[in-house]
Amino acid sequence: MALVGFKAPALPLPPPQYDVRQQNELNRALRLYFNRLDSFAPNQAESYTADEFIGGSFTGGNIKATSITGFGRGLELPYGSFYDTTDQVAVSTTTAYAMTLNTTSIASGVRVTNSSRISVGYKGVYNLQFSCQLTNTTNASQDIDIWFRKNGTDITDSNSRFGLAPRKGVGDPYHVIAALNFFVDLTASDYVEIVWCTTDVGAYLEYYTAPSSPTRPAIPSVILTVSWVSALPAQFALPFTGAAAFAGVAPTVTIA
Repeated sequence: MALVGFKAPALPLPPPQYDVRQQNELNRALRLYFNRLDSFAPNQAESYTADEFIGGSFTGGNIKATSITGFGRGLELPYGSFYDTTDQVAVSTTTAYAMTLNTTSIASGVRVTNSSRISVGYKGVYNLQFSCQLTNTTNASQDIDIWFRKNGTDITDSNSRFGLAPRKGVGDPYHVIAALNFFVDLTASDYVEIVWCTTDVGAYLEYYTAPSSPTRPAIPSVILTVSWVSALPAQFALPFTGAAAFAGVAPTVTIA
């Protein structure tokens, strides 16, 4: 293990002949050095490098390591939990609508802006997990498509289609939960939206107030959790032995 910024003392040069005073100065310098190693070095070092860290607690940032073993107490990663307490109904079957979220349960580094945009404050790979309460009030089967947009642009191959059976009777619609999770890479100030469309305006996202007998929680039309999975890499490595040629603006390449 190396303590970066922690240096050994300058030892006095020995004279041609034995000298008691010089020997005492040498012993004093060595004693002070080892005293610092025993008690103060971890607090006085500017930074630390080692092959492995095991256990204990850590406070700080900018960790560069292959692995860290321990409990992870004190680590805080971006996260968010949100839901919506309104019916979300389409006006047209040829229009796509962004799911809205009007309530924040808990959040750190993730927030909802413009009622539907899940915005992040730190770059990284994020896992979006959501469920929405789908309802069909029509007498025919209907479909609802749900997909993702990043910064206003549809994410390729992110769509899913949910089939809804006809209503069970007058005043008794068909209900089903749609649930998905999706990984997306984001940088600071990027945002994601969950978008949907329906084959009939009678099929929509419904909010249910808290039922009774027995008393139980209300049913949000949408529930969403967002969690930070990993930092985006600053560079990439190519396992090649020959030469590499890049056109345009090339990224930094590390040859391992």
